[in-house]
Amino acid sequence: MRTWQVRDVMTTDVASVREGTAYREIVDVLTGRRVTAAPVVDDARRVLGVVSEADLMYKVELSGQPREWHLRPDRHRREARAKAGATLAADLMTAPPVTVTPDATLVEAARLMDAHTVKRLPVVDDLGRLVGIVTRGDLLKVHLRPDADIRRDVVDEVLRRTLGVRDGVVDVTVHGGVVTLTGQLERWSTVHLALRLTRQVSGVVEVVDALGYAVDDGPNSALRLGGGMPAGIA
Repeated sequence: MRTWQVRDVMTTDVASVREGTAYREIVDVLTGRRVTAAPVVDDARRVLGVVSEADLMYKVELSGQPREWHLRPDRHRREARAKAGATLAADLMTAPPVTVTPDATLVEAARLMDAHTVKRLPVVDDLGRLVGIVTRGDLLKVHLRPDADIRRDVVDEVLRRTLGVRDGVVDVTVHGGVVTLTGQLERWSTVHLALRLTRQVSGVVEVVDALGYAVDDGPNSALRLGGGMPAGIA
């Protein structure tokens, strides 16, 4: 079962700027390409940082503020004032950049965005060179997968190939990314694994469990069968 990777959803035609790109040129790039940020790269296309609309807005926001404003003991204010007075990408960008590789899973990319509170990640190769960019919106594209494709992955990869379940034993329906599994399997552990693996299929929004089992081999089966603690356990 192939899990979707960053390479499957990233944009490869990336708007980027150089360290020496001037403020006005950066604005032109962002507005002209209708993007909210651009990676800053060197001559070898290695990513040095990211300059965003938020970085550029300080010049607008702090226009007319008194000079002593930046002396207040607030780190964010000092950084904001520095960017408000900056004119080149090297001084405007946020660095070091938070990047991701093309073979990272969408889950890994999403967790990276959340951990660093960013909305986009430059995608780099093994040498740190820019090969694409992935945004929050790109990560959501996985949920545009057709229901038929999702069902095929569940049937072929999860049930047949991984669990060895015969055709017709489990009925699989998919509607709007919601997968319903109906049928009877031999063991609780197989049901548990089928549900877990189905949730991992790219594009699955939710899994509805309508599966039964003949043998309860779960971790608490002894308690359910005996109605109390197993012998020898205090």
